[in-house]
Amino acid sequence: MDLGLKDKLVLVTGSASGIGKATAKMFLQEGAKVIIHGLTENEVGSCIKDLSPFGDVVGRAGDLTDPDQAIDLCNFAQSHGDIDILVNNVGIFSVKAFEDLTDADWMLYFDVNVLSAVRMSRVILPAMLKRGSGSIVNLASEAGVKPLPQMIHYSVTKTAILGLTRGMAELTKGTGVRVNSVLPGPTWTEGVEAYFDGLAAQKGAPLADIIENYFKTDEPTSLIQRFVQAQEVAQTIVTVAANKAMNGGAHKVEGGIVRNIL
Repeated sequence: MDLGLKDKLVLVTGSASGIGKATAKMFLQEGAKVIIHGLTENEVGSCIKDLSPFGDVVGRAGDLTDPDQAIDLCNFAQSHGDIDILVNNVGIFSVKAFEDLTDADWMLYFDVNVLSAVRMSRVILPAMLKRGSGSIVNLASEAGVKPLPQMIHYSVTKTAILGLTRGMAELTKGTGVRVNSVLPGPTWTEGVEAYFDGLAAQKGAPLADIIENYFKTDEPTSLIQRFVQAQEVAQTIVTVAANKAMNGGAHKVEGGIVRNIL
């Protein structure tokens, strides 16, 4: 299927690994030009090397909790042309008891998971509105509508992303610009693999058993009873970014964990 993305300029934050990298690769395979982003020059360089066989890709490192570095990334991206698609993917997660979360923990999570999207969109959305075209996709999570007790800080930031997305979409009415969110469920990425490796070592149990028990005990409502794959999330992101009838929506790719009909 031709999604009409050939030669579109796409910026994906947090795209040196995981969902972001899979998304960048899929955009390249659709013929888009992609700007990737990571925290360090080494990871950006490694990602560019991996993705270059698939198309036209450049990248920039930066810490998006720093407003100046966020603006620098926007300027770098816009030096390559008008940004047709922005994917606000950068984010962090951890498991921590609610009573142990400090104010600093809460502020860090809002800074990385919410304000990074605000900083990028504050520059790029007005440019899209001026042109009358463009698409922004913000990465939320099923935890944004089904908060996880062991990850309340993460869950709350993803709820905030849903509100941010709909509010930004309201600014686009009748313009040809669109803003949507995508809600992945538990997704098998490098970070998740490292977490479960540590958990298996801590419990002295095989990794396969830890993973199987996770869906029995932690996510029993999952209909697929497995981790979502990064490329499956990427498929949704790319489709939502390309579909001109999608605006202001929250699009789930969480394996049926959320038990509702919408």
